[in-house]
Amino acid sequence: MPWNEPGGNNQDPWTGKNKSTNKSADADELVRKLNQKLAGFFGKKPSSSSEPDGPANYKGVFVILGVLLAGWLFSGFYMVDAREEALVLRFGAYQSTSGPGLHWHLPVPIESVEFVDVAQNRSAQDTSNMLTQDENIVEIAVTAQYQVSDAEDYAFNVFRADDLANQAQGTLYQAMRSATREVIGRSKMDYILGEGREQIALETQKLMQTILDNYKVGLRVIKVNLTYAEAPDAVKDAFDDANRAREDANRFQNEAETYSNKVLPDARGEAARLSEEAIAYRDQAIARAEGDAARFTQLASEYKKAPDVTRERLYLEAMESVMTGSRKVLVTSENSNNMLYIPIDPKATSMPTDLSPAAISSAAAAALSNDTNSSSSNGVPSTDRSQRPLSPGQPRESRQ
Repeated sequence: MPWNEPGGNNQDPWTGKNKSTNKSADADELVRKLNQKLAGFFGKKPSSSSEPDGPANYKGVFVILGVLLAGWLFSGFYMVDAREEALVLRFGAYQSTSGPGLHWHLPVPIESVEFVDVAQNRSAQDTSNMLTQDENIVEIAVTAQYQVSDAEDYAFNVFRADDLANQAQGTLYQAMRSATREVIGRSKMDYILGEGREQIALETQKLMQTILDNYKVGLRVIKVNLTYAEAPDAVKDAFDDANRAREDANRFQNEAETYSNKVLPDARGEAARLSEEAIAYRDQAIARAEGDAARFTQLASEYKKAPDVTRERLYLEAMESVMTGSRKVLVTSENSNNMLYIPIDPKATSMPTDLSPAAISSAAAAALSNDTNSSSSNGVPSTDRSQRPLSPGQPRESRQ
């Protein structure tokens, strides 16, 4: 028999009371002590232990339960940041979406809340070798920036829509690689390495967004950049030479266009000037010819009316024109007639010895003819009446 059960009469060795009758008394005692502690906590004097035992007072238990219930209900309040959206789950199933501000939900374990940052700019990148349309291999590096557009779709529609820790396991990464391969696969290598980078990035972004929308991932692609596009190292030198040749060709073409733009306007201007000068000379020559013809017609009519007078007038006008531009020496003598001496041009090789009036008239006509030819060769119109062939007329001595 155990040492703590003496006599085998089911008595408590410490108090000597029967165990079967002591269970209810122990519960009442526990409640009483709890009430005393609560009374002391709220500033009330605890009851004396010498008071007779009575039915247990459960008022303190209800107070505790009320406090616990109030704390449990108060735990349902939550605050949503301006950059976030809150997803309310009831027993794990989606219930509603809450925007920024203070909200309340049924406390755990009935409802719970998941917060999704919808304003964060996230990024993903990928580098791999891809096959082009002309069956060349090119190394491509792509980066994509995106945001959460629908928190519900992002959280529940697709498993691991994106994984910031391990991007290769996210749906967005797979969509980005698939879209890039499709766009590169229908483009030629020269276009990819040259002027097509921006267009390839735009097409990749559009195709990538289409894939994500079809999957209802809840993500929006902001920007796609083609950060690197080069040939593999094995053929990089050859492609670099081809690129340099292409750049030289473009440079030479630009230089040729610059030279053409510089020379052609000058040539067109010179051609226009020559054309205008030719037109002006034509009009001038026609006008001069018409004027000479009209003058000759008038002189012919006048000559028919008075030949002697007209001949004399023409002779005097011609001599006046010739003598105006020449050095003259007039020698006078009391015993003889006046003699007019006309010096010959210094450029002449010989000087005439005959100073008769007929010789002087011939020299004047020759000088007039030379003057007319020089004026025509210089392109200057001559309106002087002395620039047409005139008859020298009768000898001077016959008209004195």
